[in-house]
Amino acid sequence: MDSSLSVSAIERQSQILQWISRRQRITVAEVCRQFSVSEATARRDLDKLHEFGQIKRIHGGAIMVERSLSEVPVIQRISQNAEEKRKIGKLAASFIKEGDTVFIGSGSTTQEVARNLIGRQNITVITNAMTVINLLSQEENISLIAIGGFLRSSELSFIGHLTEQALRELRSQKVFMGIHSISLVEGLTSDYLPEVSTDRVIIQSAPEMILVADHTKFGRVSTAVVAPLSAIHTLVTDTGINEATLASLRKIVKHVLLA
Repeated sequence: MDSSLSVSAIERQSQILQWISRRQRITVAEVCRQFSVSEATARRDLDKLHEFGQIKRIHGGAIMVERSLSEVPVIQRISQNAEEKRKIGKLAASFIKEGDTVFIGSGSTTQEVARNLIGRQNITVITNAMTVINLLSQEENISLIAIGGFLRSSELSFIGHLTEQALRELRSQKVFMGIHSISLVEGLTSDYLPEVSTDRVIIQSAPEMILVADHTKFGRVSTAVVAPLSAIHTLVTDTGINEATLASLRKIVKHVLLA
């Protein structure tokens, strides 16, 4: 029996991606040996990562994709600006009160928001992010509503029509989300078009949107517009943000807080 059944394909593909990111290339034979899977399973994993644009398939294996402004997978972003993200997550989580129903989206910074809910009482969390589900699944005093759909494996999140349909049936007081790029002119933008419509529905699912983003996300523009800056009710960022950018944001966004 193929031992790939003992480890979820998602987890295995994430591990393969981490390995390629360190070594820059991998062969089918190496995947077989490392994960004790058949050649057919190894090829399917590499093909899936290639389909999502995370790697480039070559004869007998795969190599890492050279990236510019494209967002790297969430498993790689967790270690980037980690201290700033921890502070942002802690401050943002302080806005969640007992009895609240909140939506927490995917991303390395939103994961820190969820982490700060561990041990809290009487909160309902709606999420499409597997990282948030994993963090909160054992919390007895948190009601967790997990939304399914099409899995975007690089983000470990669910998007698409099924996700959006479920979101339209639910309501929360606050939405906590991250974004790839923030521009004073273009607003909130993303480089992954299939996710854009889902992000728009997420924003509309609550009267208050709290954006969590470290300073590196500012001054960047990606392919597709998600929302104008005016859609943000509260922005939580870190002290590394440019002073001129901060001053301009405070003229547009109701609340801008530095963690």
